[in-house]
Amino acid sequence: MSYNEKLANRVREIIALTHDRVEEKKMFGGLCFMVNDKMCVGIEIERMMVRLDPAVYDAALEKDGCTPMDFTGKVMKGYVFVDAAVLNTNKKLDYWVQLALDFNKRAKPSKKKK
Repeated sequence: MSYNEKLANRVREIIALTHDRVEEKKMFGGLCFMVNDKMCVGIEIERMMVRLDPAVYDAALEKDGCTPMDFTGKVMKGYVFVDAAVLNTNKKLDYWVQLALDFNKRAKPSKKKK
């Protein structure tokens, strides 16, 4: 599995400023940051997955480099991909990570496999 390590390090620094319950898991062909046992942000080679409030989903899709997450061939509302190329400043990256962290407080945890 490969992912954009530079982008992952930048995300790691942002999350570490405010959260200490963070787990990094290799999944989806990349690296996923689990905050409070909930999927939050994922890093691939050329894009970042962001889990956000479905209420802001349509507005998020209007931002540069943002596309629906269709990892399984089915669009998943509440998840988007953001091209790594548009995350070229700390301000832009922080915007997306904060969207994910804000929703993480209200997001339902994933169902645990038994």
